[in-house]
Amino acid sequence: MSLIRLIAPSGYCVNQAAAARGIKRLQDAGHQVDNQQAVGRRFQRFAGTDEERLADIHQLASLSPECDIVLAVRGGYGATRLLDQIDYSRLGHALRSRTPVICGHSDFTAIQLALLAQCGVITFSGPMLAGNFGAEELDGYTWQHFWRAITEPCFSVSWQNTAPACSAAGTLWGGNLAMLVSLTGSPWLPAIDGGILVVEDINEHPFRVERMLLQLHNAGILRRQKALILGSFNGTTLSDYDAGYDFNEMCKMLTERLAIPVLPGLPFGHEPQTVTLPLGAFGELKHNGDESVLTIGGHQVIK
Repeated sequence: MSLIRLIAPSGYCVNQAAAARGIKRLQDAGHQVDNQQAVGRRFQRFAGTDEERLADIHQLASLSPECDIVLAVRGGYGATRLLDQIDYSRLGHALRSRTPVICGHSDFTAIQLALLAQCGVITFSGPMLAGNFGAEELDGYTWQHFWRAITEPCFSVSWQNTAPACSAAGTLWGGNLAMLVSLTGSPWLPAIDGGILVVEDINEHPFRVERMLLQLHNAGILRRQKALILGSFNGTTLSDYDAGYDFNEMCKMLTERLAIPVLPGLPFGHEPQTVTLPLGAFGELKHNGDESVLTIGGHQVIK
């Protein structure tokens, strides 16, 4: 069983009941949950002051040797305010010596990509305490895939889509699309060539998703990748004004515009059911025109 340390570097956890449910669920499974006071911290819309939330990140450099997993409480907003105050040299030295499983998504993507860019540290884009482990009904696939991803040195995920057949191999990276785009031009966006970029988002209309992806294309970032995988993009409602312009039409346009494969449909992101992906690991993608298989390795695991 694992010792799990909670961190809350982003927004205040509005759903305290869900967080409590997530803690109990993890404890009932035999795990210890540390730093629970982070769940109830609040300053304005944030999970504590900048100093308190920054301390959560810096404490990663001095974790107990028994701590296997670092788990974000929730997303929201707030991580971006911390990026220029993080001591990457100290963190990098400590995490290269011993890297726990660091997991979260959404706003936490900013810190994950900064750690990858500045320290070369692999983190996991996956479930968080309140939204996933604290859901009223825990999704079995999400639970099982999380533990599989962090305990197996090589694993695969597969999903159905009808993109043209293709194959690619390279560094797997990405996370929340809005957060990734917000880091463009900064030292906290990894400079990855020949990678497999996986992105997801919530409450973004297809035209906004298109606009963000075209920004990455025009900035030369997509041009340097070998493949683009689209995860979950939910939470929007189309109107008559869209006149048939939906997510599928957006994907069709991207496929025609980009010189790299675009594969939609991966269960990844702000959904009850989500895979867990190590950002910075090695990925090998094979797609036969009906099914995609992404095999991942080179990441840290727990025993």
